[in-house]
Amino acid sequence: MLHGLIRPVEAHSVTLKGEDLAEVRAQLTAQAPAGWDLVSAMATMEKAGSMRSVEGKFLRRDGIREIEGDDMAALESQVPEGWQLLSVWRTS
Repeated sequence: MLHGLIRPVEAHSVTLKGEDLAEVRAQLTAQAPAGWDLVSAMATMEKAGSMRSVEGKFLRRDGIREIEGDDMAALESQVPEGWQLLSVWRTS
């Protein structure tokens, strides 16, 4: 018997502006919904002045479920659209 862990694949982006990158990053981190992680923060300078625009990308990391099947094909057939298979292990 094979067992697997699956989770939803979802992304969310937020763009903030500010002069201090550390402050903007702290604001991004504070905006992370429960179960989501900030995975990137791309900063760009505005054309005039010292303002910076930071786009933060969040990925969903919660919602993990366990599935089981007799073989790999059986496991893969249980992974719904928009979900990913994280790990697989065998039990006797």
